[in-house]
Amino acid sequence: MSKTSDNKPKMRLTEIAKYILDLRHYLMKKGDRRETPEEMMRRVAHAIAAQDEEFKSASEVSRLEEEFYEMLASLDFLPNTPTLTNAGKQKGQLAACFVLPVEDSLDGIFSAMRNMAVIQQTGGGTGFSFSKLRPNGDFIGTTQAKSTGPLSFMSIFNKTTDIVKQQGIRRGANMGVLRVDHPDILEFVDAKKGEREFQNFNLSVGITKAFMDSMEKGEEYSLINPRTKKEVGRLNARDVYDRIIHAAWETGDPGVIFLDRINETQPTPNVGEIEATNPCGEQPLLPNEACNLGSINLSHMIVDGKLDEKKLRRITETATHFLDNVISANYYPIPDIESVVKANRKIGLGVMGYADALLLMGIRYDSDEALQFAEKVMKIIIEGASGISRALAAERGSFLNFPGSRIALRGDPPQRNATLITIAPTGTISLIAGCSSGIEPLFAISYERPIIGGKSVRIDNAIFVEMAKKGGWYSDSLMNQIAIHGSLDGVSAVPEKIKDLFRTAFQISAEWHVKVQALFQKYCDNAVSKTVNIPEEASLDEVRRAYDLAYRLGCKGVTAFRTGCKSCGQVLTIAPRERT
Repeated sequence: MSKTSDNKPKMRLTEIAKYILDLRHYLMKKGDRRETPEEMMRRVAHAIAAQDEEFKSASEVSRLEEEFYEMLASLDFLPNTPTLTNAGKQKGQLAACFVLPVEDSLDGIFSAMRNMAVIQQTGGGTGFSFSKLRPNGDFIGTTQAKSTGPLSFMSIFNKTTDIVKQQGIRRGANMGVLRVDHPDILEFVDAKKGEREFQNFNLSVGITKAFMDSMEKGEEYSLINPRTKKEVGRLNARDVYDRIIHAAWETGDPGVIFLDRINETQPTPNVGEIEATNPCGEQPLLPNEACNLGSINLSHMIVDGKLDEKKLRRITETATHFLDNVISANYYPIPDIESVVKANRKIGLGVMGYADALLLMGIRYDSDEALQFAEKVMKIIIEGASGISRALAAERGSFLNFPGSRIALRGDPPQRNATLITIAPTGTISLIAGCSSGIEPLFAISYERPIIGGKSVRIDNAIFVEMAKKGGWYSDSLMNQIAIHGSLDGVSAVPEKIKDLFRTAFQISAEWHVKVQALFQKYCDNAVSKTVNIPEEASLDEVRRAYDLAYRLGCKGVTAFRTGCKSCGQVLTIAPRERT
């Protein structure tokens, strides 16, 4: 941050960040104008620090507000979008991630749909398991008719999302999960073929350990009617797995989530079973549970080519306190969600700018050195977050469901939050922060990103541009050449050592994508949003290897995306466009 003439901190925002903040209505109206970005951060810092008034003196709360403001305005850490847009409002809904139950009745289904609309209107994303719904053709006793199955109701959810726009600006996002042993699983696996349906859904098959064991042996497994709990058919597990792989290769969906693994490690099995995640898969949640997220900008933790461990620890501790306060500051539009959230107080602290941090240190993304750096970072973050959560518990009390939780059964000290760490995709907040997304590699050195209303912007990697200018080989024509393909392949003006460092998502093997995800999952009590990007010419075997490896290395889920597999709705695209 720089200083203005009145000695107040001035945020350093890219032109794209300024555009997003204004166009997406992050900046609240103040009379006949909108607040400045600095005023937005002050509004957020004030609203979240105010939650300490019950525990601290006025001067201590004031100091905390300054800590929060400095952290936000410096872009060292940013919370999820609903916190930035809604904090300080009378009914500010601040969480990003929700999972809603879908019960096997008309009332249950349409209650979930109504709650989805309310949540998406306030900026949240919603996840659902449709596994409790009776299969297509099953008997309905009240009407003497036959069920149309989960997918018919999913289409109504999808249409509702089309109509209800988040913040009046963009469509909402959903995750749809169906257990692999549901009788309609094959229809679900193929649901996005042709790309006519479910454009507002990410889809994931809920995979069980029993299914994976059968798949590895080439055996059949049982399909279970969720209404009767009885077997109604059998399929060859390997054939179903192959079909999942083929659909993922063809359309980008479905991903998979490993249900048993999620529930073997989730903190409160005494409270309930996790059946679904938020839309991007990084936040497994109980039915009627929500979580707020925030990410540390790792590119700001690198000083003179080295990790500033002291700064990372300080930001981790401040961010953990901030996220816990968000739970208290939040307005919950649905009472059932408020009770579950406040009983568990889950937070999801993560990182963004990982690829940029590696570049600043001269470390190649797909290297053992990069994994060692990631491990070092995550150890600091989990230690710092755990320490603050325990300190808050000592001062304010642990989460209500702590007795009987896995944390208590291990004999660990009470903590304020049932979960602490989540690796989110950070799409928009990383654009605001001016850094790479989450833990993803660079999608491209230059690429096109849609913003809103059919508009898009070209984004050139700032670190590459700076290196090119310092090296004396930067030019507009060079950037236009790079924009054609996104990577540095075939660009003779760029030194070979720079080409080797600036490897993009499609130059990195599927195995390395998964190895990075697995390393972060090791230190993450929630889950990790990570896309296994593969080139258009990749074979089915490459997708299969990624899914197999993710299971073996302990990931909680995996998604593969082959470029060009979607004719519509691909968020990031390489941009062959001349500068004007």
